Amino acid sequence: MLFAAEDFFRWQPHPEIWVLVLGLVGLYTYAVRNLGPRAVPAGQPVVTTAQKRWFALGIVLLWVAADWPMHDVGEQYLYSVHMFQHMMLAFFIPPVMLLATPEWLARLVIGDGNVGRWFLKLARPVPAAVVFNAVQLLTHWSVVVNASVENGLLHYALHTIVVVTAFAVWMPVVSPLPELRTTIPAQCVHLFLISIVPTVPAAWLALSDGVLYEVYDKPARLWGLSATHDQQVAGLIMKLGGGMFLWAVIIVLFFKWSSGQDRGTTARRAVVAEDGSVTVEGPPALTYEDVAEAFERTSPPPREPAP
Repeated sequence: MLFAAEDFFRWQPHPEIWVLVLGLVGLYTYAVRNLGPRAVPAGQPVVTTAQKRWFALGIVLLWVAADWPMHDVGEQYLYSVHMFQHMMLAFFIPPVMLLATPEWLARLVIGDGNVGRWFLKLARPVPAAVVFNAVQLLTHWSVVVNASVENGLLHYALHTIVVVTAFAVWMPVVSPLPELRTTIPAQCVHLFLISIVPTVPAAWLALSDGVLYEVYDKPARLWGLSATHDQQVAGLIMKLGGGMFLWAVIIVLFFKWSSGQDRGTTARRAVVAEDGSVTVEGPPALTYEDVAEAFERTSPPPREPAP
């Protein structure tokens, strides 16, 4: 066949990605070694071992998602690979990088300028979920996908928007800034809500019979996947892969919260006074009203950065 000689995995250099990855490593190292000791009180660690490990994992994930071969295969041949790339940029890399960032470094990066203030406003549950889901819908619109594959600048701009909004939507869950983290029950509700809207384009892709993205309808087919089957696989990746990941995080958070409640309950003890009255000391049991009140306060005003 004419396209049998197509080299789907032909190596292509991406120096802009290498500069990005090496730049992040260099900036993180410089900040930890030179800025951290001046920002952290004496006797406290500048960065923990766990944060270093999270950073290393985040760099590896970023490199895999943005460099050859995933970028090239996802951009030129298979939309399903492109979908997995977007999942890494939106669901995997942001929370890992947030876990790698100490509080002092987060405040330094966000700063006190207009951009930082706008990001702090965005990084609250309601606006973050609305904007994140809107971006998810936009980036799966056939017109946008076809245009971005053929325009490199638009492609990288969309990836940047996806990553920024993903960082914002994960801030209520794993923010380095404690004032932006919500209660665990509110975090579970937040993740549940952001898992709903992406199922719409996922179902649209998984149930499609015709070709939705003309730019991926090419004669040469990798792994024998037709353009239609490729779209259906992409829909399954988005629906099952993304949904399962979010629900896994929800389950971990729930058991963490439940374990804390159990410890709080067992820590309560009865105290008998001299007059025979009995009182219970220790943390009170969590009620529905407590959860409802906590969820209503999931958008606290951001704390002004320290001068």
